[in-house]
Amino acid sequence: MVMAAIEIAPRIVIDEKVCFGKPVIKGTRVPVVVVLHELANGMSPEEIAEEYGITVEDVRAAVRYAAAIVANETIYVTSER
Repeated sequence: MVMAAIEIAPRIVIDEKVCFGKPVIKGTRVPVVVVLHELANGMSPEEIAEEYGITVEDVRAAVRYAAAIVANETIYVTSER
């Protein structure tokens, strides 16, 4: 069975045939993690949009998706240092 792209958040999709099923910007092969790394390294949303052929709103969608993942993250402490 071939899986089609599944929208997991606004503008964010997964498809087993694109980037090994990692979340990407819808309609592109641009992984969310690449957008986040570029932001973390100092690129502006406008620079990222231009560099990767996406929109500033796509960049914002990647950040919203990442924030939602972190907000729902559960951390288990297994030992103290």
